[in-house]
Amino acid sequence: MEMQFGVDTILKTAPHWKLQKIGFLTNDAARTHDQVLSRIALIEAGFNIVQLFSPEHGIDTKGEDGKEMLDSKDPFTSLPIISLYGERLMPTEKELEGIEVLLFDMPDAGTRFYTYLWSMTYFIEAAAKFDKPIYILDRPNPLGGNFDLAEGPYLDPTVSSFIGRFNIPIKHQCTLGELARYFNHTQRWGAQLEVIPCTNVSRNDTFKDWQSSWVNPSPALQSFEASILYPGLCFFEATNVSVGRGTPYSFEWIGANWFNLNALIMYCQNLLQDVIIVESLPLSLPNQIVPQQTKGIRIKIIDPNTYDAVFNGLLLLKMVKDIHPSQFEWKPYPTKVNPTGNNHLSLLLGIPHAEQIFELPLQIWIQQMTKLLAVKDWRVTMQPYLLF
Repeated sequence: MEMQFGVDTILKTAPHWKLQKIGFLTNDAARTHDQVLSRIALIEAGFNIVQLFSPEHGIDTKGEDGKEMLDSKDPFTSLPIISLYGERLMPTEKELEGIEVLLFDMPDAGTRFYTYLWSMTYFIEAAAKFDKPIYILDRPNPLGGNFDLAEGPYLDPTVSSFIGRFNIPIKHQCTLGELARYFNHTQRWGAQLEVIPCTNVSRNDTFKDWQSSWVNPSPALQSFEASILYPGLCFFEATNVSVGRGTPYSFEWIGANWFNLNALIMYCQNLLQDVIIVESLPLSLPNQIVPQQTKGIRIKIIDPNTYDAVFNGLLLLKMVKDIHPSQFEWKPYPTKVNPTGNNHLSLLLGIPHAEQIFELPLQIWIQQMTKLLAVKDWRVTMQPYLLF
C-alpha cells in the first residue's frame, strides 16, 4: 500500500473543525502524495482556511537562506499570508483574532538547525497561549526514523537560537509530529494538540522508500542526496568554504580556490566513512564580487542507511582546516534571526566555543567528537511520543 501523509489522511475524513475558521502554517513543499499543494487540496475539500502563515524561505520555498520574508498574498488561493520569518516568529494575539483552529503542514529535513521545526514550536506555543486547538499534519522524516543513526551533540542551552531552540540531537530521526508531542509536554505548554499521523510507513523508511517525487523543501536542498549530506556539510556555513548554494550541487559539494585537491581527496578517502570523494568541475558561484570558477569536491554517499552525516561532515571540516592552515577562516553568517552572524558554528553544533575543539590534534579530536555525538538515550527519551 502507498504511504500516505497526514494531509492525505485528513482529506479522507470530516473532522468536527473542518468548517471552523482555520489558520494554516504551510508552504509549497507541503503536498499530498499525489503532489497537490496541501492548502489547495484542503480548500477544495471544504476546509475553511481563512489565513495562511509562512516560514523561512516564504510560502513558495524560494526565499534566500536567512533572508527576511514579508507578509504577502497567496497567488493560488488569494488568502493573506503572515510571515513568521520577518517581524515575528510567533503569531500575535491580534493576528489570531477570529481564527478558531490552527493547522500545520510542512516537510522537514530531519536536522535540528532546519528552521521549519522551530516555526512549528512557536505555532504550538501560540496555540497554547491564545487557547486555540492545533492539528499537526505529519510527514515522515526523509532521513528515516532509525535511532541508531541519531547524532548529537545535544544542545547546550547557552547557545539556544532559532536554529536550535530546545535540546535535541542534531540528527533526531523523528517526525515533526513526534517532536510536537515531545515539546508540548516537556515545555509544559499544554496546547490542545493532535497529530494526524502518516500511514503505511515503517520506522526505518527513508525518502527512497516513499514512492514519491522529491520536492525541494528550500532552495538549497535540491535532492535526497543533498538532504543526507546537509546535517554534516551545513557547518561549512561558518567558514570561508562554499557549500555550493545557488548551483545544482548545493550541499553535495564544497569548494574554495585555495583547496589542495590532491591532498584533500587523499585524506578524505582514507578517513571518511561510506563516501566517495571526487574532484568536481569548477562551479560558478553566485553573489561573487568578481565572477569566477571555483574548484571543489563532490561527496557521494555509498549507503544512506548507514551514513553518519554529522560525524563525517565535521571530520571533513577538520581535514579542510588542518590541510589549509593559512587559508582557512571562520566567518560570520548573518541572517534575519542572527544579524551579526557571529557564533554561527556554536549555534549549529549546539556547544559553546565550538571553534576551540577544532584546534585539537586529529586523534584527540576524534575521541572528543565521538563522545559529543553519542546520543544513545535519545530513543528512550522519545519512546512515549513516537507515532509508529
